[in-house]
Amino acid sequence: MRLYIVAGKQTDSVTHGFLPAAAALGLDVTLLTDREWPVETLRCDVTDFRSIVAAVARSGEPAAIFSNSDHLQTPAALAAEFFGLPAKDWRATLRAKNKALTRRALGGVYAVELWPGEGPPGDAPYPLVVKPREGVASEDVFLVGDADELKARCAEIWARRPEALLAEEYLPGTLHTLETLNGRVLGGFRTTVSPPPHFVEERLDWTTPPCAGEVLAALRTLGVGLGACHTEYVVHEGRARVVEVNYRIIGDHCDFLLGDLLGVPIFEWVLRAHLGEPVPPVPAAGGHAAVDSVIADRPGTLVSAPERQEHEDGGVRLAYWPVRALGDLIEPTRTNRDYLGMIRALGPDAAAVDAAIRAFRERHAWEIVP
Repeated sequence: MRLYIVAGKQTDSVTHGFLPAAAALGLDVTLLTDREWPVETLRCDVTDFRSIVAAVARSGEPAAIFSNSDHLQTPAALAAEFFGLPAKDWRATLRAKNKALTRRALGGVYAVELWPGEGPPGDAPYPLVVKPREGVASEDVFLVGDADELKARCAEIWARRPEALLAEEYLPGTLHTLETLNGRVLGGFRTTVSPPPHFVEERLDWTTPPCAGEVLAALRTLGVGLGACHTEYVVHEGRARVVEVNYRIIGDHCDFLLGDLLGVPIFEWVLRAHLGEPVPPVPAAGGHAAVDSVIADRPGTLVSAPERQEHEDGGVRLAYWPVRALGDLIEPTRTNRDYLGMIRALGPDAAAVDAAIRAFRERHAWEIVP
């Protein structure tokens, strides 16, 4: 049985998650990509479903076509559908990726598309959040307080990326995630973000997801079904409102933590779903877990940082995986791209997890020099 993984840039989720999971399932893997990878690949234009179909057709009969990339869900879904394989609804992948389509489908939140050169809308309920319509990683996401600030931020973003932006109503509340697989709830995290006007995700703590029923209803409206889905939403005054839908497994090492916390081979589960197999019963998670991001706070060269490691500390299983390498030039962007490394911890309770993360930070240094 041959699995085709459609991939863009190299990620830990694919390299250390899905590729080993495919091997454990006894699958032969062909990695389709237009980038450099440290494994054997088959080159094609992964943004075009026709190119994926052609590459698969000349390579070998597929058992599944799968992608974990935000940008490649729609072409992968169309290619899987072409071959009659289990496939995400391409309309749902498109609605999830295009935030304007997400807002159109869900309603209830002021949102307007802005194209390069367009001025601020005249009836906007400030404050607003302006963001790339199909952006990721909190890149070029800003809170703006009035029309002048919106105009300035749009001009700043368009100078870097002349593409459609979305200006939408600011949604107050506590930020949460809902993690699902084939529509079944796996769990969720409470997200700590940096102060406005930026929205850097600093830490995620495992928690019972509040208002899960409301979020599941929104996902059904979008057409989300097959496969993993990572949904971000805010809860305010007992009401949930969706911020964005990422139709793939949660990233930033929370996917590895999710599997550890539930005690299941989560990457294998995702691949089995794309092979048409049912999702097993989801076990209850025991204890507490968190992912803490080490974030660059100044420009320069990274000259000191801990190596990748995993160990136990006071009953807490702790892992540190670097994101940036020694010698890398750091240019802070005030986005999730500023991560130097990720600390993930799993322990009996929140106090133990907090203590282990704090102790790890105290034992190590991340030094950036001009």
